[in-house]
Amino acid sequence: MTAPPKNPALPPKHGGGSPALPPPDGPEPAAAALAVRGLTVAFGHGRRRRTVVHDVSLTLAPGECLALVGESGSGKSVTARALIGLAGPESTVHSEGLQVDGRDATGFREREWRTVRGRVVGLVSQDALSALDPLRRVGAEVAEPLLVHRLARRGEVAERVTGLLGDVGVPEPELRARQYPHQLSGGLRQRALIASAMAGGPRVLIADEPTTALDVTVQARVLELLRELKESGTALLLISHDLAVVAQLADRIAVMTQGRVVETGPAGQVLGAPRHPYTRTLISSVPALDAVPAQERRQAAEVEDAPPPGSGAEDAPLPRSGAANSTPPSVPGAGAVLLSAHGLVKRYRSPDGGVRTAVRDLDFTLGHGETLGVVGESGSGKSTLAAMVMGLLAPDAGEVRLDGGPWSALDERRRRPLRRGVQLVHQDPLGSFDPRFTVRRLLDEALSVAGPARGARRRERAAELLEQVGLDTAVLERRPARLSGGQRQRVAIARALATSPRLLVCDEPVSALDVTVQAQVLELLASLRAAYGLAMLFISHDLAVVRQVSDRVLVMRDGDIVEQGPVAEVLGMPRHPYTRQLLAAVPRLPALPRPS
Repeated sequence: MTAPPKNPALPPKHGGGSPALPPPDGPEPAAAALAVRGLTVAFGHGRRRRTVVHDVSLTLAPGECLALVGESGSGKSVTARALIGLAGPESTVHSEGLQVDGRDATGFREREWRTVRGRVVGLVSQDALSALDPLRRVGAEVAEPLLVHRLARRGEVAERVTGLLGDVGVPEPELRARQYPHQLSGGLRQRALIASAMAGGPRVLIADEPTTALDVTVQARVLELLRELKESGTALLLISHDLAVVAQLADRIAVMTQGRVVETGPAGQVLGAPRHPYTRTLISSVPALDAVPAQERRQAAEVEDAPPPGSGAEDAPLPRSGAANSTPPSVPGAGAVLLSAHGLVKRYRSPDGGVRTAVRDLDFTLGHGETLGVVGESGSGKSTLAAMVMGLLAPDAGEVRLDGGPWSALDERRRRPLRRGVQLVHQDPLGSFDPRFTVRRLLDEALSVAGPARGARRRERAAELLEQVGLDTAVLERRPARLSGGQRQRVAIARALATSPRLLVCDEPVSALDVTVQAQVLELLASLRAAYGLAMLFISHDLAVVRQVSDRVLVMRDGDIVEQGPVAEVLGMPRHPYTRQLLAAVPRLPALPRPS
């Protein structure tokens, strides 16, 4: 990373000079907890040089929340990391001025940044699994800022760690502190990362998608915690693709696209009366909890497509519709049971030697061409259920059957030929990729299972898959670490689709995607379902997304199914108190007037 000489336009706390002009609607830089002017970030050199952030200026006052929103790949995370000297070894960073908590940080070297990170500025990364050391227990991760900055005596550290984990909603914090990151669910890992970022009591907190992996009830608790930090004077830079979450916290919003800030202003103004077309596109793409469920849309489509009585066309073959979430009657076996689970039980050994039941006595079915949503808090057993359906975990009791035949009871040698028909979209794409592979090789590996096509045809198919999920072929030569979180998730979906599966197990498949790409991917999955009768087990903490794509829904809590049924009934007229609690915790965009 390189930087130009210090600019006196952004003076240190006790220095002189005239303050730089602030961006619209922002505080004066001299009073800001964080301020940057003219930030530009590029990667590569010579002909391969690519500028990803262009002339960005932001200011953030103590006790204020500034939200940075935009599509995946728009430059949000790169901007945030550049503000604390973490843009990366291959980056070139220039700014006309950078001020952190009253200090001119324009020319900071790594040694100076280490005194700032964790103590003055905390960072919550969007990818918890890669941010947490897999070889260290969670408690050691949370304790690191306390020890590095000498904020607690060693005898006090364990109690402080337990308190921090409890503050962010981690159940059994003493137990979780002794576990390793891979032993936690995605939501628990994210909460542990937030606890680690808060440990040093930073005056500025950069939260990069802090609630991406959280269910709605824990999300509400974390948002309340962030709100309390803001009210106590902590400056919060919130990066999120979830505009409903942004509406709960943000005082001001800056909208980014293609590395540029295209709109900034008070949150009510940006969300209620957006000026830029791109901002209006973002807002219109937010899924609504009161949207018409998939099953009702499908039934309406079938009625609309049905020939009038007596027309002589009743027996004519129906065309395959591309309408969202419609399963055409022409799909062979539509509605017949594809997957069934009976009496599933899974137990885990705890670090203290005890036994924890993650899933207990589950029964459900999934039909050909049907989407079954699974919702519940992090740690409720959703991902364990997905792993058993995939045949990656053997149940301790019960069984999973595929097309009426054994599935979980098969040994891997007999199950392997059937695997191409059952594919997984993992909630943590970076952890599921070989970091040494390029995207081309990741897709090539999946396509080698899909069929005999080689050479030019296989390359064409890889390009088609990327186009289907909204990615440019330029990413083919990149490795996972060089992709944004949303780009990685789209590559994971493309890889899963490579084998033309009959069943797609989606474990938080759109949690890392911004609303516009999320809408595109959901439409893609719906179109695939309509064209090929693709069945989906759709696991998500986003109830609006589940309502949009699912026919039926299971609500899980502590390993049990507490309620199940048609999505309109369960999410529209919930019977169980826990389901009502989930719905009450869903953040919503304010009902503000929007321009036509």
